[in-house]
Amino acid sequence: MTTVRTPPPPPLPVRQRAVAPAAGLSPMLSRLAAERATGVLVRECGSLYLSEGQVVHAESPATPGLDVLLTVRGALNAEGWREAIAEAGARRLVGRFLVDRGRIAKGALELCHLGALYDAAYFVLGPSRAPSRFRYGAAHWLGPVHPVPVAAVERETLRRRELLHRIWSDPATDDAPLVRIERLDEPAVAPRQAAVLGRVDGTRTAADISRALGRPAFHTLVDLRRLAAAGIVAPAPGTEVAARHEERERFDAAIPAEARAALRATSPAGAPPGPAPVTPAAMTPAPATPAPATPATPVTPVGTATARTTPTAPPAAPPAPTALPARDTPPLTLAPPDPLAPPDTPAPPDPLAHLALTSTDPDVSLLRRLRDALEAL
Repeated sequence: MTTVRTPPPPPLPVRQRAVAPAAGLSPMLSRLAAERATGVLVRECGSLYLSEGQVVHAESPATPGLDVLLTVRGALNAEGWREAIAEAGARRLVGRFLVDRGRIAKGALELCHLGALYDAAYFVLGPSRAPSRFRYGAAHWLGPVHPVPVAAVERETLRRRELLHRIWSDPATDDAPLVRIERLDEPAVAPRQAAVLGRVDGTRTAADISRALGRPAFHTLVDLRRLAAAGIVAPAPGTEVAARHEERERFDAAIPAEARAALRATSPAGAPPGPAPVTPAAMTPAPATPAPATPATPVTPVGTATARTTPTAPPAAPPAPTALPARDTPPLTLAPPDPLAPPDTPAPPDPLAHLALTSTDPDVSLLRRLRDALEAL
């Protein structure tokens, strides 16, 4: 009797899984970054495209796309954008096509692309009620422009959340239709906020206003929260957003302090640290009590920058009644906060600061100044 031995089948290939760091806003995104994965991460509020573990593009229905940011502000005409999509969209090289054809400078494209990426990532990494999924190998039609590490995207998202919370802790104005509150003593607003206020009609949301103005959605959220803090803007009556707000508050509260510290610890060398976590004491202004003219030790009010007071010698004799008062160090007082003014926080890290080190365009500094001027409009 002949015995035939069949060799066992070869083992199936198994993808090596790297150990992902424990800290991060999205554990799945951190694991994909550790694996140097390439594909698209789809979440409830948008998508993140990865290449070799780095974020190369982000999209969200809550933010204007890169085409809106380029065409509405006049950096690129609509005809040039349609030509690039038709010619290079299938090859996923739209960005390179625009630069090669001279439609836009390389540095300007990187600047606008990074702004759109961070803007959409803020919403993509927000609270989600649906499971996330990742499609390996998927690529975006824009093509490679300027990859960003996952840690930098998460750190910037966390910084933006804390900034909005400092301005106005109620997120009701972020996704609800807005109405304008008429006031007799309405304070004056900046031109940038006046443009946002002019689009408030009872039906538009923050995303609608951003698309109409061609501005990043996060910048519109900042302006709307300042207007809400001043009592000028409020959600439309009857808007049911309480459940969404409670979910967002639980999502932000679930981020442990260790994760926040780890994200800030990944800041590039030379960049200032992000703002401290928000506490009730830091959001409540201290009572306005004048400090002595020559204190023994400097006094630092809660929530304000450190003020140094130089001791001065007392005058030899009191001045005459008709003489001017002696020039001395003024008492340190704490004025009530202005809701329309930016909060007094440490300078946040610039997410575009690394362009000066990585880009070969000699006009990067000029483009960054142009970016700052456009945001100030």
